[in-house]
Amino acid sequence: MNFLEVHHISKFEGERPILKDISLVLKPHQKLALMGETGSGKSSLMKIIAGYLKADAGSVLFEGNRVPGPDEVLIPGQIGIAYLSQHFELRNNYRVIELLEMASQLNDKEAGRIFKICQIEHLLQRMTNQLSGGERQRIALSRLLITKPRLLLLDEPFTNLDMFHKNIINQVIHQISDELGITCMLVSHDPVDVLSWADELILIKDGIILQQGSPKEVYYSPINEYAAGVLGNYNLLNENHASIANELGLGNPGIPLFIRPEQFIISDKKENTILAIVVKILFCGSYLLIHVNSNGTNLIIQTQNQSLSIGDAVYVSVKC
Repeated sequence: MNFLEVHHISKFEGERPILKDISLVLKPHQKLALMGETGSGKSSLMKIIAGYLKADAGSVLFEGNRVPGPDEVLIPGQIGIAYLSQHFELRNNYRVIELLEMASQLNDKEAGRIFKICQIEHLLQRMTNQLSGGERQRIALSRLLITKPRLLLLDEPFTNLDMFHKNIINQVIHQISDELGITCMLVSHDPVDVLSWADELILIKDGIILQQGSPKEVYYSPINEYAAGVLGNYNLLNENHASIANELGLGNPGIPLFIRPEQFIISDKKENTILAIVVKILFCGSYLLIHVNSNGTNLIIQTQNQSLSIGDAVYVSVKC
C-alpha cells in the first residue's frame, strides 16, 4: 500500500479542462514538488488531494482510504492531511498562543519543538493583527503542524515574501522534512526553492504531467523547451546549430540539446571550443551571466570570471 495514490484525476471548469488524467504516487517521508506556469492546475490538484475540491473523475487514496470531496462530508478536509493555501487566514484580535492552543493536539514539549522549528517562539504573546506577512505565514504553518499531520501540502509558500522572510520559511520547510519526518508536497514557481529541497519533481502544463523525475534529471534533461524554461535559463542547440555543436564536440544534434549556462566554460584551450564575443554582462553577486555571440548564435554563460568586458573575444567549451 502506497502512502498517497492519485488515480486518473480530471477536473473541468465549465468545458475547459483544468486537470487531465493526473496520476501519481507519493511514498512516506518523500518530498515532492510541483512546478508549472500559472493556471497549469497545480493548486487545483493540491486542493483535490486535501479534500477541499471535488474532482470530476478519478480518486485519491490516502493511506489506503479514499479522500472524500467537500460535498461528501460536513467539514471539508482529510484527517492527517494539512493544507497551507497561499490565501491562508488568521483570526484577528487573538494572541498567537491562544490561537495555537485552540488547534493543538500536542503536549507542551512537542508544541514547543514546533514553535522553535517555525521560529515563532518570540511571537507567542503578540496579537495576530500585529504581525508581518512572513510572521503570519509561519504561525499559520505552526497551527497546521500542531494538529499532527502525516502529509503536509504547501501551496506557493514563498509568494509575496521579501528575501529575509523567504529565507526563514525556506529553512523552516527544510527542517519540517528533515527533523519531523513529515511527508511533503510543495507548489512553487521558483526553481531555487525547489531544486535543493525535493526528492521528486513534477512539471505540469495545461493540466497534464509533462515530465517527472529527480530535480537533477529534470533540470539537466528537460523534455522540451517549456520544461527547460520553467527551471531557469537555458541554451538551445538544434539542427540549425549543427556546426556549433560539432565544434563543441557534441556531434550533430538530431534532437534539441538544452545546455544550462553553468555547463559552459570560458576556456583557454582550442579543442572542442567556439570563439564568441561578449555582448552583455549581468552582475549576479557571486557570478556573472554573460551573453555572447558566436557566428550569429547567442548563448548565455554563467562564470565567476569578473574581469570580462563587453567586446572581449572568449573561447567557450562545455563541461564534460
